Amino acid sequence: MDRNDRIMQNRLDRGFFQYQYELEKKALDVLRSGWYVLGREVSSFETEFADYLDSKYCVGLASGLDALWIAFRVLGIGAGDEVIVQGNTYIASVMGITINGATPVFVEPDEYYNIDAARIEEKITAKTKAILVVHLYGQASNMDEIMKIAEKHKLRVVEDCAQSHGAKYDGRMTGTFGDIGCFSFYPSKNLGAFGDGGAIVTNDPDIEDAVRVFRNYGSEKRYYNRVVGTNSRLDEIQAGLLRVKLSHLQELEDEKRAICGKYLSEIKNENIILPQIRPGATHIWHQFVVRTDRRDEFMDYLDKNNIGTIIHYPIPPHLSEAYSYLGLRVGELPITEEYAKTILSLPLYNGMTEEEQNYVIECVNRF
Repeated sequence: MDRNDRIMQNRLDRGFFQYQYELEKKALDVLRSGWYVLGREVSSFETEFADYLDSKYCVGLASGLDALWIAFRVLGIGAGDEVIVQGNTYIASVMGITINGATPVFVEPDEYYNIDAARIEEKITAKTKAILVVHLYGQASNMDEIMKIAEKHKLRVVEDCAQSHGAKYDGRMTGTFGDIGCFSFYPSKNLGAFGDGGAIVTNDPDIEDAVRVFRNYGSEKRYYNRVVGTNSRLDEIQAGLLRVKLSHLQELEDEKRAICGKYLSEIKNENIILPQIRPGATHIWHQFVVRTDRRDEFMDYLDKNNIGTIIHYPIPPHLSEAYSYLGLRVGELPITEEYAKTILSLPLYNGMTEEEQNYVIECVNRF
């Protein structure tokens, strides 16, 4: 490749071109159908995605954030309640809790970047109502231990699967362990739409019914409103395009696994800490995240070599201005804060050429 060509951290156009004909045909089919909201494409996607996960129910929503806050709303978790969540997550996870008036209680991550199950019980109080498990970067969390703790203390479990479509723990899909699994279909996800989209999955028919009613103005049928709900509907075009992507999801995941397998076996640099895979878990590689104490220098070096990177995420939620009212200070979550200072996501996307992969590896090894 021409060394003047820039390798982006993520590219969505390559993934589109892999299935261009099918995607364009589906979009035109929906446009020509004359039905654009809560129609056949949405109901078909809900059935197909639930089947894919081996879950009983799926309800399509407008975004992953909507899935999170609606999950806690229908579970009745709000003001005066506490929800345990890992410190090193995207702020949307925490917003799902606080939009409902509940208080996030942060737990440090383990070496796999997910919540450290061994640290959960020490944070449980009389106010604790739920654990929010985030399967960060595409790797399943330690669900055996988490579910034991939840059952022991009679806590609800909500899974944030925004980055883990298809990841498994002990052979079981993420999103199917707890009361509710929350998914995002933001374009950069492994199962990404071409705009915003989300979903809730559950095996509980009462939760499914509550979410289905709540997403559509609290209405069971038109103009008959059971509760004060919201407008959060996955639209027909996005659902149709997601159905196309879902039919190819295994090959898309296999492609990313191959790229990351190459990174893991060929990146050899004592300055760079590579990601680990939890025993019993699978990783679908939403991101390939490395760590280094020389992060800013490393990032600048890669930039000068036309390699794009992103920090996921530079400011932990507990130190963000948005959550300053919680009164948490620097040093209260040292592992979370250390990760925030040292992590960096390398280029990773469907359609990434072997030449591009080799160039990234070569440059990382030279640093």
